[in-house]
Amino acid sequence: MLVVGDVVTDVVARHAEPLAADTDTAARIAVRPGGAGANVACWAARCGARVRLLGRVGADSADWHRAELRAAGVDPVLRIDQDLPTAVVIALVDAAAERTLVTDSGAAFQLGPADWAEELLDGSARVHLSGYLFFSPPGRELAAVVAKSARARGLPVSVDPASAGFLRQFGVPGFLDAVSGTDLLLPNEAEAALLSGQAEPAEAARELSARCGGAEVVVTLGAGGALAAVGGRVVARAPAVAAGAVDSTGAGDAFTGGLLAARLAGADLPTALATGCRAGAAAVTTVGGRPPKAG
Repeated sequence: MLVVGDVVTDVVARHAEPLAADTDTAARIAVRPGGAGANVACWAARCGARVRLLGRVGADSADWHRAELRAAGVDPVLRIDQDLPTAVVIALVDAAAERTLVTDSGAAFQLGPADWAEELLDGSARVHLSGYLFFSPPGRELAAVVAKSARARGLPVSVDPASAGFLRQFGVPGFLDAVSGTDLLLPNEAEAALLSGQAEPAEAARELSARCGGAEVVVTLGAGGALAAVGGRVVARAPAVAAGAVDSTGAGDAFTGGLLAARLAGADLPTALATGCRAGAAAVTTVGGRPPKAG
C-alpha cells in the first residue's frame, strides 16, 4: 500500500485541569512523531500490511522521522525541504483524553507534484491519501496526479478528510469535487456531518455514499464505534472496543490503518470495521498517534 500525506512532529501536552488564562497550567509534555498520513502508515504496518509512505519534511528533523518510520515497519520516501521546517502540531489533551490541536503545517503543505514518481506505485495494491493534501494548492495537485495514476493501474483510492476546521476553510463543494471518484471515504462524525449536511451519522454516511457515486463511506463515531455505507445505504456497523484512554491523538488514524490493512488482507467490510476499532482502542491507551514500540 502507498500512503501519501503529512509527517509531523507532535508536541503532546496532557493537562488534568482546565487551561488557565494568564498563568501556568501543569501538564505532562512529550514530543512524538506524528502526522495523519504517517500515523495511518504506521498502524497499517502494525496490522500486517506492507506500506510505503511519501511525505515532505524539513531538514531539521528528517533523519529522526525517517528512523521512526523504519522502526515502525514503514518504507519512508521523504522529500527534504531546505527552507521550511517539519510540520508541528501541539496537541492539548484534557483529563477526558480529548485533544485540541494547534497546527503549523510547515513543509507538509509544500508536498506537491514535483515530489511524485510513478514507480512509488510499484508493488502497491491500494493508495491512501491524507485529507491534509487537499488543503494546500500543491497538495491538491499531487492528490489529483496520484489518484489518476492509481486508477490507471486499477488501484482503489481512499481519502481521510482529516480536519473539520480545514474543511470549513477550504469549502465543502471544493473538497467533494476534489475527491470525486474516490473508492473509500473515511470521515469522523463531525467531518461527515459537515460534508453531508446531515447531523445523524447513518444519514450522513448514506448521503455521502450516494454523492460519491456509491463509494464506500466509513464514519468513525468515537465511543460509538463505526458504521459503513455503500451505494447509499448502511451495510455494516461495529462497536467500539473498551480501552483506558489517556490520549485520543491519532485514534482515527489508527482506525484507518487497521481497516486498510484488513481490506488488503481480503477482509470483508464488517471485519475490517472491527479491525479498525481494535486499532483505535489500542491507540488511545498510548501517548501520541503512533503504535507503541515493541519491547
